[in-house]
Amino acid sequence: MSYLLKLQKALQHQRHLHDYPYNYTLPDLFDSLDLKCPSKYKLPSGEICVNPYQFFDELINSLRKDHADPICQPYYKNHSIASVGAHGNWIRQSCVYSCMIRTSSSWDHDRSGFLESVNLYGLKETGTFVKTLALLPLLKKMGVDTLYLLPISQYSTKNKKGDLGSPYGVSNFFKLDPNLKDPMTGDELSVEDEFKALVEACHCQDIKVIIDLIPRTNSVNSDLIAEHPDWFYWINVDQLDTYKPPFVPGVEPGSVADPKYLELMYASKEVLEHIRKFQPNPQSLDPEKWKTVVARWKKGKEEILDLVQEVFGMTVAPAFSDCINDPQPAWNDITFFRMYLDHPASSVPFLPKTENFNPYILYDVAKSSLNPGSVINEPLWDLLSQIIPYYQTEFGIDGARIDMGHALPLKLVKRIIDAAREIDPHFCFIAEELDTQNAAVSLKKGYNMIIGGGFTQETRPKEDQLNAFAYGASALPCPVFAAGETHDTPRLSAREGGRQLCRMLTLLNLFIPNCVPFINSGQEVYEVQPMNTGLDCRPDEQDQLPETDPFYRKLALFDRYAFHYLDAQRWQLPTLLEAATQIRRRYRSALTRKADQFPLMFEGPWIPALGFGYALKRSMILVIANHDLETSHRHWIRTGNLPERFQNAVKSAKVILSSENENSRIDLNLEFGEQAFCAAFLPGEVKIVEITC
Repeated sequence: MSYLLKLQKALQHQRHLHDYPYNYTLPDLFDSLDLKCPSKYKLPSGEICVNPYQFFDELINSLRKDHADPICQPYYKNHSIASVGAHGNWIRQSCVYSCMIRTSSSWDHDRSGFLESVNLYGLKETGTFVKTLALLPLLKKMGVDTLYLLPISQYSTKNKKGDLGSPYGVSNFFKLDPNLKDPMTGDELSVEDEFKALVEACHCQDIKVIIDLIPRTNSVNSDLIAEHPDWFYWINVDQLDTYKPPFVPGVEPGSVADPKYLELMYASKEVLEHIRKFQPNPQSLDPEKWKTVVARWKKGKEEILDLVQEVFGMTVAPAFSDCINDPQPAWNDITFFRMYLDHPASSVPFLPKTENFNPYILYDVAKSSLNPGSVINEPLWDLLSQIIPYYQTEFGIDGARIDMGHALPLKLVKRIIDAAREIDPHFCFIAEELDTQNAAVSLKKGYNMIIGGGFTQETRPKEDQLNAFAYGASALPCPVFAAGETHDTPRLSAREGGRQLCRMLTLLNLFIPNCVPFINSGQEVYEVQPMNTGLDCRPDEQDQLPETDPFYRKLALFDRYAFHYLDAQRWQLPTLLEAATQIRRRYRSALTRKADQFPLMFEGPWIPALGFGYALKRSMILVIANHDLETSHRHWIRTGNLPERFQNAVKSAKVILSSENENSRIDLNLEFGEQAFCAAFLPGEVKIVEITC
């Protein structure tokens, strides 16, 4: 059964049951195909006014063109794969778009000034799986072929951050977030059906789907508490006020919880006070009373954690950073899973022998990859290794990022990867590993690539970190994201250099060797407000929007938020990416073959420029960036290291694309010298030069 067709039929049926929503709008970016809907008309604001039932019906016709009967299964079940893409390595040729469903397709459709769960027409204004279909044509034009979804599982709003809470506070791995269901389908489709339709639509557009898996943590209000309270860590409710990451004297803040620090850790008075707060799980204290708690919870009217707090005066202990003396406070909405049924084996010798300690959360426990126990929590590991197979068999996903996988026991990571690859040998795994020194380790574990730290290095061209990242990536044993921003970092357009920096890196990132281009949702419209203030953020990062903006101080990861899709330059980056994608496709083989890649050389290491050449048999491109964001330059590019067949033909080179192609001052002329040529660059300009022989 095709769920995309099922969705289309539901929209057609529901259209006849409802009055025409005469003032329902979408940003014009959501209509990049310029669909022929009789009711559609354009507004001066940059929005289109449509009958949403009709619009999405027509959209589905376009998405499934030449795919009469799409099926919800992994992409490579019915598509051939080149050898470079086998075993999940197709990610090496991909361009990834990070999407948070709840936010990326949000819009104030009835123009009331608010993002409503139920608007004037009884429709939803926060994002849904159905509305995300409208993004796919634009993403395809931008060259995106992999949709990376931030968590879509059911999450808890207990101790929530912001208006809506964090999707990373998962309360049930095997249920989708019910808020992602679209009321346009009425009761004819479930939220699961709608996600299946989205995956089918992505595959029709040759876009693979990757999800975020969070196996290390769960909501403090997890559904699993009812059946498995022994999988969690417990303290008395009255201890919450003083609960915090304990201080360890003699250890630098942010140090990794390496076993070499264990003696210092357990010598700390604050650490011992902390671990003494932990209690046995409530079921073990009173099994009969526990049965009454679970029975009340199953009636569906009360939260499990509220009941435990009421009846036992106990609560699940919040998680905190696994880095010693990290200044972050405890994360009150999530907790760690109890991976082992005993204390870390390397820590036991340092525990006071005169006391028996209940299961506790501490830096070493949180970093179980370095500090494993001896007794595996087998039922938990079995459940965690079956999450991805569930999403594969039910929804046909193609890959996953394992959140904080570097902190998980190696044997558990192997179980998770093996279980997924048994179903789909081409399933892709991305490691949340920021340190490129651990790239080889990640590859050995079974990952196809790592995230890396591009968002900190690329955004600092003045400090030569951009060049270090770009020229160093080719030496890594596995690919890394070429990412100027993520959902956890500042926005490119909010950093020094603003839109010029964003434009430069968004284009350049398509052409860095051994890198996978990564576009964060909103980046394409120069969004400045971060989605979260997590990594590399400044004290005022949350204040990038003016006080008059309806989303002032809001963070998309926790609040109702719609990206600024009506920005005056909203088509600039999509148009640039569309042109660059045509070039990238022509040179795809060279972009993934090291022998055809040539780092470009300039007059000296002090020159604010970088670039790479990519060679086919009869043509090659040179991608060159002036990373001085304030000053124009004339850069001489040496050609001595290019293939000999192109050195004689270099005088016929021409500029085929510029990141400043809307600027009237653009200079497409080249000046040629002996084994070199010169080009004029505007601040932050990227030029692509093609040579034919």
